[in-house]
Amino acid sequence: MLTALSIRDVVLIDRLDLSFRNGLTVLTGETGAGKSILLDALGLALGARADSGLVRHGAERAVASAAFEIAADHPAHAMLREQGLDDHGGELVLRRMVGADGRSRAFVNDQPASVGLLREIGETLVEIQGQFEPRGLIDPATHRALLDDFAGLDDRASALREAHRAWRKASEARREAETTASAAERDREFLEHSVAELDGNAARPGEEKSLAEQRSRMMHAEKLVEAMNAASAEIAGQRSVEDALRAASRHLARVGDKAGGALDGTLAALERAALEAAEAVRELDAAAATVELDRGQLDAVEERLFALRALARKHQVEVDGLAALREDMAARLALAQDRGGAVDRLAKAEAAARAAYLERAEALGAARRTAAARLDAAVNAELPPLKLDKARFATAIERLEEPAWNADGIDRIAFQVSTNPGTPAGPLSKVASGGELSRIMLALKVVIAGPGGVPALIFDEVDANVGGATADAVGERLARLARDLQVLVITHSPQVAARGQDHLRVEKTEGADSTTLTGVRRLEAAERREEVARMLSGATITEEARAAAARLIASAVS
Repeated sequence: MLTALSIRDVVLIDRLDLSFRNGLTVLTGETGAGKSILLDALGLALGARADSGLVRHGAERAVASAAFEIAADHPAHAMLREQGLDDHGGELVLRRMVGADGRSRAFVNDQPASVGLLREIGETLVEIQGQFEPRGLIDPATHRALLDDFAGLDDRASALREAHRAWRKASEARREAETTASAAERDREFLEHSVAELDGNAARPGEEKSLAEQRSRMMHAEKLVEAMNAASAEIAGQRSVEDALRAASRHLARVGDKAGGALDGTLAALERAALEAAEAVRELDAAAATVELDRGQLDAVEERLFALRALARKHQVEVDGLAALREDMAARLALAQDRGGAVDRLAKAEAAARAAYLERAEALGAARRTAAARLDAAVNAELPPLKLDKARFATAIERLEEPAWNADGIDRIAFQVSTNPGTPAGPLSKVASGGELSRIMLALKVVIAGPGGVPALIFDEVDANVGGATADAVGERLARLARDLQVLVITHSPQVAARGQDHLRVEKTEGADSTTLTGVRRLEAAERREEVARMLSGATITEEARAAAARLIASAVS
């Protein structure tokens, strides 16, 4: 819900901090007092289009901040995470600044953000219904989701979207296979030759490195053997190093107990040296065993190494990538050889996915048509008390051509209305007048609104050009909405104002420098009765008007 609105230097408002409560809040005031400025300021915070005309004369910038309390599962949380912005849990603050030069800046929880994000989040928080408001229920793009929500079809709609994704995926696989098969057919001769060539030179992972090391050893075999023999001779000599070390160790060991420990370190070192010498001899023998002097073997190693490298250069891959290349080419060749069968299998899978989607879509469409009949009846039942007894609301459901089928179904859904008998129904915004449209929107919202939708609704003069019983019907429906949602209404109707659980009066005041300013006061019980009396009688408030106001308020409470 909307909890607070802070405004600085917006048109006639210099500084204003408002808090809001749950339930039905009414905003009243004389014509021209500046009630629309509050909506302009809120719209600014919600990402609406802004210009320098909103900046109060003489000020550098206009600033509007709107604070909200949101549920743990509200979609705004996911939006913040996607943008990498801090999430303050149940609190959310949207702020917008517009300079006198027209430049705008947006913030979410005091973090810089795009105006687009501000608008996207704002649309999940507040819905504004008014005579000239182009958003909300008037937008046909929202009608399908509203019907599904009214009928409890959200789970079935989600399953349909999943079936549509499966169909699209199967279609893409079939098209990709056709494209690949066609290309493979064109390249069939090349693929057959390449696969055969790769099979004839099957490269093992790491083989290039192994061959290169083997070639290097074989190329330097003579020098390696000469060096190894010299080393062996030095180690072995007339008396091997190992034997000499062990003999020295025996001599010292005989007198070691008489040296008082002075020879212990020497004896240990001689033992280690003897062991290391023996290990060196073994390693030298092992290394010598790997050195081959066979020239024919060297030629074979070089031939294999150079062949693999040439093949890798030909196909522009690394030698270690030849095996994977062979598998890819073999798969493409198999597809070319079995083109009809492979594509046919994928086409059958695509057809099955399409059939599954269509089955779900037709079933959902039938459920939507049943729900539409219930919705139409419920909305039409709300119209006569709102002085719209000649109007007829209808949900139009039109079957789409297959190219237009989408994740939401095979039907186009739009709310329509006819305001006079005998005239065809048409789009809400094009058939109804401003006042009629506001009341139709109210009737529709009463029927479909619930705690799962946008948490705050604002109605701008929904009671325009009506009075008496009709205005009372408007007020009753607004109060009914406010049981589940936060509702704010700008009104000139005493019948509507009397039903408010919270009452704010918008009024003009004179500033210190004789400038005209707009302010807002929260009315207490006595002030509220006086305001309703003013709305009943006009400039001169009579005792009869005060008594009538008291009765209106009392009857609204009861």
